[in-house]
This record gives sequence, structure tokens and C-alpha cells, in this order.
Amino acid sequence: METKNKKSFGTQKLDDERRVRVLSPGMLVFKRFVRNRLAITGLIILVVMFAFSFLGGILTPYGQSQVFKHDEAIMKEYATCVQSTDYRFTVRPGADFPDAAHPQAMLAISKNSNSFTFGDKTYSLLKDGDDLYSVGDALKIASATTLAGKFSLNPVAETGFVPSASFSAAAQAAIEAKQTQFSADGTIYTIANEGKASSIFHVESIALATKRVFDPYTEGDQQLTASFAFRYSVEQARVKGEQTFTLDGVEYAISGESNDLIISAKEGSAQTPVCSVSDILVSPNANDIFLTGAFKTAAREALRAKEAKFSFADETGTNVDYRIDRVNTTYTVRTLKESRVITMFSFPSFTHPLGTDSNGMDVMTRLMYGGRISLMVGFVVVILETLIGIVLGGISGYFGGWIDTAIMRFVDLFNCIPFYPIVMIIGTVMDKMEIDPIKRIFILMAVLGLLGWTSIARVVRGQILSLREQDFMIATEATGIRVSRRIFKHLVPNVMPLLIVQATMSLGGIIITEATLSFLGLGVKYPLASWGSIINAATDVHIMTNYWFIWIPAGLLIVLTVLGFNFVGDGLRDAFDPKMKR
Repeated sequence: METKNKKSFGTQKLDDERRVRVLSPGMLVFKRFVRNRLAITGLIILVVMFAFSFLGGILTPYGQSQVFKHDEAIMKEYATCVQSTDYRFTVRPGADFPDAAHPQAMLAISKNSNSFTFGDKTYSLLKDGDDLYSVGDALKIASATTLAGKFSLNPVAETGFVPSASFSAAAQAAIEAKQTQFSADGTIYTIANEGKASSIFHVESIALATKRVFDPYTEGDQQLTASFAFRYSVEQARVKGEQTFTLDGVEYAISGESNDLIISAKEGSAQTPVCSVSDILVSPNANDIFLTGAFKTAAREALRAKEAKFSFADETGTNVDYRIDRVNTTYTVRTLKESRVITMFSFPSFTHPLGTDSNGMDVMTRLMYGGRISLMVGFVVVILETLIGIVLGGISGYFGGWIDTAIMRFVDLFNCIPFYPIVMIIGTVMDKMEIDPIKRIFILMAVLGLLGWTSIARVVRGQILSLREQDFMIATEATGIRVSRRIFKHLVPNVMPLLIVQATMSLGGIIITEATLSFLGLGVKYPLASWGSIINAATDVHIMTNYWFIWIPAGLLIVLTVLGFNFVGDGLRDAFDPKMKR
């Protein structure tokens, strides 16, 4: 019988009441915690979030700031076409006509004047044709007077000029007709009337002012077509209606319409185009592109025909299609070009499971590294808040009196500080000072910690006010234990269960606060990432409605992490509650 009782006692299972008697307080809390399914669920969520953020960032082959690019044929701006409305000056080599004198010449053209002065020098201005002027270096060669109907001509001795009969007759006729220019012996002269006397100037063209654009057909023709002699010869032949002209022993032919001329060098019966002359300026959109005269001629023909596109053979002989877009008076020529572009808003694929963002960065990698910052900010801020709250709350609750009053008024002062306006001001100052993104994170954590400790201080103070009258505190005072040891060795540990619960539940709120600040542009800055800064892309309606993978994953991670902390906090609260139903 005794053996049977022993056997039955050995196999007997303890009920909850008897099991509690043999468990330590810590094991009791643990047992209560693991019974809570929501708490375990929250703990699993947090483990997954930490593994995703800290281990995922190590395992991923990408960096958080790595930009992905790919080759793509896109319509790029190739050239720009505008109507030429400004005068362009071409100066004869060695002539004294500085760039600073050009505005004075423009002013004289606008006033229809035949001369202008720059510095101590006077220049003549001859209108050779529509939108074409010659700037001359005027040399006074003679003066003329008319007294009692008698005309007299007096040459300037220093110049050595000897007027011919034809010159005198042409000068007298021009002065009597009150003209400002006349031609004699194949040379153009100008007249400046000075009352009863007139001064006659010999003009030597030293610069050309024209609205037309000279475009070489090849890069080897640039020096020729940019020279004063060539442009002057072309313009003079154009004004006179001539079809050919000779320069430096080479004969050139002029063909085409008045606004689009083609200048060709004649070699026997063959003609080689060297230059196009037009009133439409065609310029490349990149410095490394040379537009040939043939291309510019094709573009101008398309513009004058009001066509939206045209084709032109490139240097390999392949026809390339070009599109012409008009914005006001500017025409932009575009064509398909193979370019290295950023892989923006790429949809999820095997290479990028959550696609890429607006900067061409892998979204999943950004979420991993962003989780590190969001979780780190949450834990550091909670630790900072708890330390400050424990110290000030413990001192206030233990000593009471005027110390308690002073500290509580200090707490009230902090509670009166408007949180978001202060954070916005600090964020603006950091933007203005261009604070490094990493330093910005530590400043953000310090600000959140310094502004959020007051609730913990109140909780610690309230608990210590009730605990300091307990018998064990009377015993510590009787044994002579110093005050700091009484507070932090005997009182604070009794408050820790409540602080653990509050800190755990505060973590979710801090993560949401950091996400809100980053969403508003006040938190983590590019190129670093946090879940809040990633979800900031949802401020763009187009992104929010078309690229769900940019912002929904970050939002889900924030929701799951906050839920995880809240579930764990609820579980700890129930586990530390001695009145929990078992």
C-alpha cells in the first residue's frame, strides 16, 4: 500500500497553485508571458523585423545608396532652332574695333545713324542691305564749303589725298542733295555736315554686322567660314545679286533662296558645299556635337515647310529620324539616342524583389537599412528618456518637499514646450547649416529623448512616493545606507517592471514619431534612409497611385513593428500584474 502511494505521488501533476509556490518571481513572469499568444506573436514579429533590418543589410548584395542604371533609347534634345534676331559682328584681323564698342554700334543701328563714337575714335556705319551693315574706320580726307553758290573742296594735306574731277563732282552733288554717302572711283565716302562746311571721310570696312548665320559644312571649313574676308565677300555678292565671287584665287558659287544660301567651292565642273548662310540659328544641345551644314540645311527646310519631323543620313549613311517640337518661338530637334539612364520606378522583379525608387535604388535594400535607423532611434530614445526620468523622478519622489516641487515645475515647463514647432525649427537650422546626415540622426535622437522623458519621471516619482514609506525602506535608513543606494538599489528596482512595460509600449510611438518627422522632411536625410523617409514618396499622387511598391512595404513594416512592440508591452504588463487570473 505504501509503495502504491509513493508511486501515485511520484506521477502526480502539480496544479497551477502548487506550481506557483516553487517558481521564482522571474520564472513566474516568464511563464505568464509565454502563455499570452498575442505577446508571443509580437515577439516573433519583432524578431523578424530585427533579422530583416540587421541581418538583411549584411546579406543583401546591394548598398543602400547604390544607384542602378541601364541602357535605353530615349528621345533626347539634339539641337535648338531659333530665328536669328541679333546682329553678329565679324572683325577684320588687326582692326581696332574692340568688343566693348559693339553695343555702341548696335545703338547706332537702332537710331539709323551713319556714325558712332567709342572712346576718342569715330566709326562710320554703312547700311549695305537688309540686316547688313559695314563698320568703317573713318579717315577725314577733305572738307568742302559752299559760299555765294560757289563750291570749294579742300583736301587734308596730311593724308596725301588728291581729289579727282569725278570725286569733286560726286562730292558736290551729294552735299547739295544733303546726302550722307556717295561713291566715286569705286570707293564709298561719307559726309558729315557741319553747318556751312562739310567733312568728307574715306571709309575702310573693318567689321561686318549681320543677322545671318554662317555654318560650315565640315569641321575643316570652320576657319574659312569664320573669316572676315569670306563673310564680307558673301554678303557683298548677295546684296548685289551675284551668283559667284572669287576669294584668294578660289571661285565660289552661291545657290539657294535669299534666306537659305549654300556657298560652294568650284573645282572645274564640280562644286563642293563649304558653307550655308541663313537667318535661322541651329545650335547643338551638347558641346561635343558638331552639326554639319547639310544637317542644318535639312532642319531649316523642315521648319520652313512646317513639318514635324525629318530624316537625315548620319556619318555612316544610316537614315536617322528627327522630331521637331515647338515652344513659342523656339524649335527643339529631338532624336532617339542610346543613353545610360537611371532605373527609376522599376517594378518588382527577380533582381529587385520590391523594385527601385525614384533614385534608382533597390527598395528592399533601402527598407533593410532604413529599419536599422528606425529601430535604433526607437531604442536609443527610450533608453535616454528612461535614464533621465529615473534620475529626476527618483530624486523628486524620495526627497519630496521643495526638491519635489522644483523638479515637478521643471517637468511642467518641459510639457509646455510645443514639440513639433521646436523640431521644425531645429530641422530648419540643420538644413541651413548643412549638417551631415549621420550627425543629424544623433541630434534627432537627442532632441526626442530630451523632450520625452517627463512622463517617465512622473511615473517613477509616483511609485517611489508610495514605496518610500514601506518597512524595507525604514530598514535601509536604520542601517545607514547612503541615499543614492537607497534610491537606485532598493526603490528603482521595484519600479522597473512598470518602467519596462512603459518603455516597451513607448518604442512603437517613438518609431511613429521618427517616421512622421522623416515623412515631413525633418528627420533622416538622403542618402540615408528610414522607413519614414521612404514612405515620404506617398506625397506624390502619381507615385502613390501607380507605384505601390514604393510606399506600401514601408508602411506595412511600420505597422507591424509598432504592433509587435504593443503586443509585447501588453504581454509584459499582464505578466507583471500579480492579480492576473491564472
